[in-house]
Amino acid sequence: MQTAFNFIIEIVFIYKTKSIFLEEPTTSVYHLEPPNIKQLAITDKTLSSPPLIDHISSGTLTEPSEKDLNLLFAPNKHYESTTLESRKSSANQTLKGSLIATNSGGIGSLVGRPLPTPASNFEYKKTFRLIIQNGSTKDQTEDFLQFRQFYCLMWGSIVTVLRILEKLMHDYAIPVAFINGEKVSELAQTIEFEHKPTLEELLSTLINRDEVEELIKKPGRRFFGSGGKERAAIAIQSFWRCFRDRRAYIRLRKRKWAAGVIALTWLTHVKLSKVRRQLKIIRNRQVDVFKTKQNELRRKWSSISTNRRVIVHIPSLGLSHRIRRKLNNLPVRENYQIGRLCDLDDSNVDIIYVSPMSINEEILQYYNKLMNLRSSIEQNTEQGSSSTVLNTSERFMIVVPEALHSFPMHNMCLATLLKYSPRALKRIKNLIKGRDAYIVTGVSHADDLYIAEYLDIPIFGCEPEVSYLYSTKSGSKRIFEASKVPVPFGEYDIYNQQHLLESLAQLIVEHLDVQRWLFKIDDDFDGLGIAYCDVVTYLPCYKNVLKEAARFGDKWSNRWAQEHSYAKILSELPDVLEQHTICVNKTEYNNWQDYLKVFLAQGGIVEAYPPSDSVTAITVCLSIEPDGHHTIICSGDHLHAESQFSCWGLSFPQSSVESHELNLYCAQIVEQCKQRDIYGYVDIDFVTFIDAKTDKQQIWVVDLSIGYSEHVSLSRVTRFVTTGHFDPQTHLFTTKVKQAKRLRNWQGSAPEYNTVERNRYAVWSSRLHHSNLSVLHYSVFFQMCRAHGVGFDIREQQGSVFTLLECDRHENIGMITIGDTLQNTLSNFAYNLNAINQEITTAITTKLVPHGQQKQIIDAQSEDKTAQDLVNMTILVPRSKAAIVVETRAEKVERKVLAQERKHERMVEQQKIAHHMENLMEKVLHETTLSKKDEDNLRSKIKTIMTKVNKESDKIDITSLHPSVIEHPSSSSSRIKLDSIGQSSQSNLPSKSLKTASQRAFLLWYDKNSQ
Repeated sequence: MQTAFNFIIEIVFIYKTKSIFLEEPTTSVYHLEPPNIKQLAITDKTLSSPPLIDHISSGTLTEPSEKDLNLLFAPNKHYESTTLESRKSSANQTLKGSLIATNSGGIGSLVGRPLPTPASNFEYKKTFRLIIQNGSTKDQTEDFLQFRQFYCLMWGSIVTVLRILEKLMHDYAIPVAFINGEKVSELAQTIEFEHKPTLEELLSTLINRDEVEELIKKPGRRFFGSGGKERAAIAIQSFWRCFRDRRAYIRLRKRKWAAGVIALTWLTHVKLSKVRRQLKIIRNRQVDVFKTKQNELRRKWSSISTNRRVIVHIPSLGLSHRIRRKLNNLPVRENYQIGRLCDLDDSNVDIIYVSPMSINEEILQYYNKLMNLRSSIEQNTEQGSSSTVLNTSERFMIVVPEALHSFPMHNMCLATLLKYSPRALKRIKNLIKGRDAYIVTGVSHADDLYIAEYLDIPIFGCEPEVSYLYSTKSGSKRIFEASKVPVPFGEYDIYNQQHLLESLAQLIVEHLDVQRWLFKIDDDFDGLGIAYCDVVTYLPCYKNVLKEAARFGDKWSNRWAQEHSYAKILSELPDVLEQHTICVNKTEYNNWQDYLKVFLAQGGIVEAYPPSDSVTAITVCLSIEPDGHHTIICSGDHLHAESQFSCWGLSFPQSSVESHELNLYCAQIVEQCKQRDIYGYVDIDFVTFIDAKTDKQQIWVVDLSIGYSEHVSLSRVTRFVTTGHFDPQTHLFTTKVKQAKRLRNWQGSAPEYNTVERNRYAVWSSRLHHSNLSVLHYSVFFQMCRAHGVGFDIREQQGSVFTLLECDRHENIGMITIGDTLQNTLSNFAYNLNAINQEITTAITTKLVPHGQQKQIIDAQSEDKTAQDLVNMTILVPRSKAAIVVETRAEKVERKVLAQERKHERMVEQQKIAHHMENLMEKVLHETTLSKKDEDNLRSKIKTIMTKVNKESDKIDITSLHPSVIEHPSSSSSRIKLDSIGQSSQSNLPSKSLKTASQRAFLLWYDKNSQ
């Protein structure tokens, strides 16, 4: 039974095997094309085949001949049959379904024949040359059979590579390709790790790579083979679908991007609108709180102003961002108002000063001494009692915001920096807790409302929007028109060029005597937005217009008489303005077009410049209190330095105009300010000149500034150190001075003193700048001033006081000079400037410059531009017809004496410089190798200079001075002269009183270590 079953199984197996082996393969197993493609034979490897290019050119790639076929399919001595193997991934797998067909057709031999294995006696060949012709591998060549036998263990991977190569040759219609078997095997090893071969790796297996690569790189080559049209159609369709889909994708992406942008913009708009609404609500709430606090302050002002209170001083310049970003010294400008500390002259006032700059111990010590000086002046002693000193030191506090250096590129005003300084705000709130307090700002800013709300105290001033509106040039014109005060001829609220030209042409026609016209930008600051043009000088038709005006006479004021001249002027104005307009701020506005662009964007005014050669500008500082009363704090004539349209300093009080006229105009302007809810500190600018037509003094009101100014600050310092009083009715500043009574010969007791009132004048400026000041410590600077007699006399209440502004570079300082007459005060101020400049600037600087074998001595003073900063500051003494006073004989003699003294002082300084130069030249000659001729030339020049200086000094006889000066050395000018010479008259006297007076005169300049 078992035997029969085994026999049946054997018969079935033999039958199935026979039926499979008898099937004749029509194509190569390596061929990738359909079975109908005819296989071409190739010659034996021993035959030399021509290159691929020759085959293509000669057309020899045809069907092989019969001889070639017999040669190709001749039986091999090693293999009697043609072997077919299925292509598997590994040669180690079982030969499943592999069949062997022999020529004899014996079934038993087919079954009993073993699988081919690598022959042990096979001779290794370095190169197996395989052939792929027309996309089919020649699998019956001797090299192929040997290659398959040698790599039978990895045949599956090799077959995969050959398939890929066949497809590549078939797609690109490559006639014949010769393959390096060794490289195929190397590439097949990477296939086993699932690595897809690249084109470069496939081409590296070719022996005739250059020819094949040249054909493959030809455009459209891959469509030359069989089925190329179909592949081309597929490619075209693919490219079209790619283009179509990409275009649709790009359109979709653009729409998606646009939708995203629109959505993001909308969300941003919604959020910004929400933030704006919230900010508007906050601003409205802050304004409501401000108005509520203002009403409360208005009701309680009478009690607050007379009782103990705290003033929070915030010297902020809340200018527009356009202006602030152009000011590179904004913190220094804000600190010009550090004199606010001198509000301590009221014993009921405590000060909290928010500093826009860092404060070091040196500056704090100086202001402590300055505050303590008040008691010394009042008691006319060296210093006040210890209780008074302690009380003064405790009554002011300087707070520095922590955000001072957090926004270095934004140029924020002090109010904004304080808003972002929570610790400083909390400290101020703790200091004013439970006390009456109010804020005094500078130029109002919206952040002032936030600070006031946080501190829960009122602001001594007006609403920021109101302040900004009426501080502009056009806004102030509205107040002046309503006040019916005299103003310059002009036009305001100009926002387009046509309006500018038409209004200017009409003004020129109506006022032919005005030579210069001014253009002012509405919101600019400190004269930086002013331009001017002498239109009449450069207007070609001006003479004809004058003739027309003379011909019409009194009828010239009618518009019909002016039409022809108006048209002429209007046509010529653009060219005149383009070529001859001068901008005051040349760094910001290079030409008329740059200025005009900002002018029209911000708005501006056109006004006439006073038709006179001598014009004096005046500033009156007022305080409009919450209860409606106003007080004139100070008035002064302008001192100009960099520009005639910028106020560099003031001479206080003003002496150019009758005081009752100024008071009348100020009262009219204040009434209009109160109607517009403008309170706080206000500066009104006037100009005065002699009218050529009437030969009378004319006054124009030109500007209005709302906010605390540096002039108010310096006037506080002046009043503080002199205990003086400014009379707003007469515009006189007086102080009470103790004067010794004249004793008879028989009275030998101590001298008695009585108090008399003396007029005092002051000249001040906060804008003294010199780069060399940064190399000096303040203590050295004060010792230098003391050596030159620059100081303050407590007993006489005249002299000079400084305001220190910064501690880092300290290149800027302020100075106040106080004297008994305006002429003396101006002279002393100029002398102080000259003395400071000479000390901090090297008079003669020599440099030895090698040039070959010679050395040249160079004067470096001319190269140092900053050394002339103080010297180049021009002081224009205000003069007008009303200010001319007839001199008495004594005053004339005194003026000549003072002039003689100043000349003598100049000669002494020249002698010092000459001696210094002589010593320096001797040192140079000693240390430098010069020729005898050069040395003699230098010595002769020095000798000539010294001779000239000595001759000039011999002309001045110090004994010829007026006896009053010799007998009264306590006078201001005489004291300065003696101190500058060497203080010989005082140092030789052993009197204790003189020593005490000397110490008292320079009390400010002593340090603790030197006392």
